[in-house]
Amino acid sequence: MIVADMQSRPRPVRRLSRASSRRARTRLGIVALGDLVVDIVAATKEPLAHASDAAGAIVFRQGGSAANTARWIARLGGEAAFVGAVGRDEWGRRLGASLAEAGVRVHLVRRAGRTARIVALVEPGGERTFITDRGAADQLTPEDLRAAWFAGAAGLHLPAYSLLNEPLGAAARRAAELARAAGATVSVDLASRRPLLSHGRRTAWERIAALAPDLLFANAGEAAALAGARGEHHLLDLAPVVVVKEGPGGCRLIVRGPRPGGEPVRLAVATTHIAAADTTGAGDAFDAGFLLAWLGAPAETRHDTAVLRWAALAGHRAAARLLTGPRRERLG
Repeated sequence: MIVADMQSRPRPVRRLSRASSRRARTRLGIVALGDLVVDIVAATKEPLAHASDAAGAIVFRQGGSAANTARWIARLGGEAAFVGAVGRDEWGRRLGASLAEAGVRVHLVRRAGRTARIVALVEPGGERTFITDRGAADQLTPEDLRAAWFAGAAGLHLPAYSLLNEPLGAAARRAAELARAAGATVSVDLASRRPLLSHGRRTAWERIAALAPDLLFANAGEAAALAGARGEHHLLDLAPVVVVKEGPGGCRLIVRGPRPGGEPVRLAVATTHIAAADTTGAGDAFDAGFLLAWLGAPAETRHDTAVLRWAALAGHRAAARLLTGPRRERLG
């Protein structure tokens, strides 16, 4: 077992030359499949009062875990594509345009009904509670997909939201097949504890296992919810690399050991605490930064501790940019 954190001296990570970095970037196409959502963000300035009012601010933003990750991949300099379904309404048009303006290649399917929307209640201190209406987001089908959307991609990223309901779940499985055929890796983010277990732990486990992901993202609560009493190291039965995000505490990585049945490798990567009034989307930005750094390394080095540590730091930097910079996904 190897235990490390950012207080120790890591092995130096070889940086790409500028020319090599440009060549790598052209190969680093990442496709995110899933939800594109209207986020109605209500940030309170005081505690909620039952059956009364609370002062706050309300904004409309482009949201959805998959779309957020794609937006941040593009913002960080990668080539991003998004695949998903929206309603035949003005919100669907505006959301698609917003994502395209951010530099994302957008493959949208329009369905009857309304575009997905979420009300995010943000408490003082940044903690969030979501009320979700998935609308057309779950209506993407396997028949909607085109192999050309995945050609040349280095990775396919799937929030667990994309696996829970049909026909979107079937589309995600088909996307994984197309991505593998194109030589891409597959990553899954457990996304949210309650939806993850909406059909039971066993069903959630089986749906993720069917994808055989190369990388699994979770926060501590999601990891514990899926692993249950067996402990989070059993998540290595699903993916060889598990990243457990801990917010202000940084993240932990659990990696399959070099020998079958051997002790897993464990890393702890700290980050600087940032006081933020709204943390919505920070986990998605982390995923984007991590994936770009991790997929930018040669495939044979991606389980090396130095590469994983470097990718975790890239994820932290991306999340910090979201938390401290201007929010560019506002819809008016």
